[in-house]
Amino acid sequence: MSKKLRRWELAAFLIAAAAGPLLHFAYGWSGENAVVAAFSAVNESTWEHMKLLFVPLFLTTLVEMAALTEQYRNFLAVKLAAILLGLVLIPALFYTYSGVWGRTSTVVDIAIYYLAAAVSCLTSCRLLERGRFGGGALQIGGLLGLWAIAFLFVYFTYAPPQIALFQDPLTGAFGR
Repeated sequence: MSKKLRRWELAAFLIAAAAGPLLHFAYGWSGENAVVAAFSAVNESTWEHMKLLFVPLFLTTLVEMAALTEQYRNFLAVKLAAILLGLVLIPALFYTYSGVWGRTSTVVDIAIYYLAAAVSCLTSCRLLERGRFGGGALQIGGLLGLWAIAFLFVYFTYAPPQIALFQDPLTGAFGR
């Protein structure tokens, strides 16, 4: 694995590790600013916690794109796959452990976040190095997929579906 790629993915993980907790509180700190709501958690729903992972990984992907797409022609499709894996891990692990234990734990929730970030960045590293998901059509799909997810995180902040994934377990409210 190239040292350059490892450094970029480590940076992405560290940024997600630092930004996620900050984004958890940014909406409240902003006085519930509507613009800040678009990229930070507006409640305690699982969906909003998934947003905490997506936003920093999406932003680091945009930066990494300038540095890595020339060397890694599979970059966008790999990033989509790796980020989706991290996003799927959050609800899968959360609902599994809370269903088994019958309760939730802030410590476990935080561990799940960091695990999802690490898995996403490690998967990205491995897939990029192995040349998986190459080809122009997959890169276009990766680009469109990443932007579609970004759109959905913003849209569902203001107009969430009325299902459990989007419901704040503390207040019963949905979205902003």
